[in-house]
Amino acid sequence: MLVDITNPAQKQVAFLRRTFEQGKLGHSYLFIDINEQEAVNTAYWLACLSNCTGIEKPDGTCKNCQQIISGNHPDVLLIEPENKQSLSIDQIRFLKEELAKSPVQSPIRFFFINQSEKLSLPAANALLNLLEEPIAPVVTILIANNVNQILPTIKSRTQIINFVPNSQNTDRNEKLIEQGFSQNELEELDDTTNLAKLGKYFYEEMVEQNPLALVSAHQLADTVKSRVKQDYLWFLLKDLAQKDIDSGNLQSGGKMLKDLLKIDQMRCSNVNFRNLLDYLALQWKR
Repeated sequence: MLVDITNPAQKQVAFLRRTFEQGKLGHSYLFIDINEQEAVNTAYWLACLSNCTGIEKPDGTCKNCQQIISGNHPDVLLIEPENKQSLSIDQIRFLKEELAKSPVQSPIRFFFINQSEKLSLPAANALLNLLEEPIAPVVTILIANNVNQILPTIKSRTQIINFVPNSQNTDRNEKLIEQGFSQNELEELDDTTNLAKLGKYFYEEMVEQNPLALVSAHQLADTVKSRVKQDYLWFLLKDLAQKDIDSGNLQSGGKMLKDLLKIDQMRCSNVNFRNLLDYLALQWKR
């Protein structure tokens, strides 16, 4: 396979670089891209970033990068369908054997499974164990062109990175992962369009010192029951406040962030969700 690490997906590269530099790389990812070669390039780019010995990482020219790009690095393995038909259980068993080995040249190994939508059912089930309990330090990246063809049990054990332009929730998920939300929590959130709309109305009413903010607080308390959706609402309000600051509305954005930090302290003291919303709304009452 031809690999070009100078042509990865730029948006995903920025996210993965931040994650790597912060020491927060996950142990399993699912790259979704109609153009699977772009996702493959990005996977190899990440492996080069982790192993590059050059100054501008990854430079693509150091010995490690060259080994990875040429497919000759002992700690970077690519699995693809046999005869273009399917990914077999024998191939996953091979990965399991490799997983038991320590890295040869690197602190971490990289396993790439291209065209993961072609995993046979036995292979997919065998893969679950590798994703749940990796033995050696490893990053496993599944690459597929259709997320709906991947078993839900596999999706729930990976961080999904969608390469499809304008894909709904892609930007949201990347931000939430950076804030510590797990893949299971993202799955539970699902479509947050209505919650985001309600949260935005609540935010705007507070900033406008509209008495209806207290009514909206009660509506949110009655609507938002699960902990993960409550966490998402607090994330959303902080995000809106930061956007206000970035656009020059320093007074309202700064005050809102200060109030939300107070909310964080109150949450640590187990103050219930309705009382938190009431407190916040009353801070902005005219």
